[in-house]
Amino acid sequence: MADSGSGPQRPLALRSPQGRWLMAVTVLGSGMAFLDGTIVNVALPTIGRELHASTGSLQWVLSGYLLTLASLILLGGSLGDRFGRRRVFVLGAGLFAAASLLCAIAPSIGLLIGARLLQGCGGALLTPGSLAMIEASFRREDRAPAIGAWSGLTGVATAVGPLLGGYLIGAVSWRAAFFINLPIGAFVMLAARRVPESRDEQLNGQLDGAGAVLAFLALASSTYALIEAPAGGSAVVVAFAGVVAALALGAFVVRERRSAAPMLPLDIFSAQFSAANLVTFVVYASLGGVFFLLVAFLQVSLGYSPVAAGAASLPVTLLMLALSARSGALAQRIGPRLPLAVGPVIVAAGMLLMAQIGRGASYTGSVLPAVLVFGLGLTLVVSPVTATALASAGERHSGIASGVNNAVARLAGLLAVVLLPVIAGLSGRRFFDAGDMTRGFHVAMLVCAGLATAGGVLAWLTIDNGALAPAQDTGGAPLPAPAPAFSCAVAGAPPAYPAEHPRARPPADG
Repeated sequence: MADSGSGPQRPLALRSPQGRWLMAVTVLGSGMAFLDGTIVNVALPTIGRELHASTGSLQWVLSGYLLTLASLILLGGSLGDRFGRRRVFVLGAGLFAAASLLCAIAPSIGLLIGARLLQGCGGALLTPGSLAMIEASFRREDRAPAIGAWSGLTGVATAVGPLLGGYLIGAVSWRAAFFINLPIGAFVMLAARRVPESRDEQLNGQLDGAGAVLAFLALASSTYALIEAPAGGSAVVVAFAGVVAALALGAFVVRERRSAAPMLPLDIFSAQFSAANLVTFVVYASLGGVFFLLVAFLQVSLGYSPVAAGAASLPVTLLMLALSARSGALAQRIGPRLPLAVGPVIVAAGMLLMAQIGRGASYTGSVLPAVLVFGLGLTLVVSPVTATALASAGERHSGIASGVNNAVARLAGLLAVVLLPVIAGLSGRRFFDAGDMTRGFHVAMLVCAGLATAGGVLAWLTIDNGALAPAQDTGGAPLPAPAPAFSCAVAGAPPAYPAEHPRARPPADG
């Protein structure tokens, strides 16, 4: 199948054999990264004991991966547009698997951190590539259902991570949590041969080096500041990183405006692409707050074990798996505005129910109804917002547009993690007091509900209901850029640390 600036000459049908191979490759490749993120969180206490690691070193086992992933995600999308999305995706899968092997055999905490940094580089190639391949390869009418199916299936990897991680660590070793990526990575690289290649043929292959460096500095500095702020990092260093991020971002915009072949073509920021990103930022900030605090609340206030707290949100994943593809098809049929306006409001209703959960509440009587309402709303949001964002940037820019949306979602989640504990009064040792956690969680859920509702209002006011309408001739016509799916945002956000996690320990000064 020949390459084309707007994807394959004959776009794939979702139910065709080649379409199924494409879905298998993108789901397993992305799922590998999401699965690893949640498993490592569970494995951290054991890693600390066996490798005699300090608290700071263990923090960087998590943060190092997130830092390189977020810093290079725009570059990963741009490389796919220029040199082939399948090629870069496969390179990312190979790099991620090789880095996983290094993690598994690491004899010291220093080498483990270095391997995790390398894993983040592989993830930065995998994450935008998966959705970009879907956008560039499928028929327009099949893209929203395909993105919905991708969201639900990769969400499974995020949800089963704590359960699988707990089993592997107990039955084998923490090293098995990394070895599991090797067969998955090998399958993805071999099966990708059955997937069509696509790239932007209007690009000459040369990369905007200065733009890439400035984008890296902007994302790395902002990510570092957001990681270190809640961890009690030096205020001076955090402020310096924030200044560097702002200056690098400004210089990046100036560079991209003047460059003949920019890494990030600013003309993709149409009214619809900008609106989809704004809705993504607001809604995913609210989601990041829920997934950061819910697991901690269940453990600290209700006495759940880490595994039980992780399993409590499994109904969300099951709903995503069952309904995401249907949600995408519904948005394709009636337009995305109504689902994107109603979905966040239902999500907010679930958060308001969470704000009513008190100490001693039962799972079936209080937690489960809130989780179910939250999950139902989520199914109306994820696939439509992703498909709308992808469709508004254009097929030829699908790689870089996917990178933009993933970066937006990750930064929104990190911002929620930084600000919500402060707003809810959960700083220092209060995070670990059952009474303070209960009160703070209720405040945080009210804030998140307000954000989610604001996202629904924004969607109603700004989203074009014809964004996903089938076109008579899609050749070269602008389509969208992917807003990150549920599993992207959740996997990319910092985890809710169980009480025994080193990062969850309160600072010495309280």
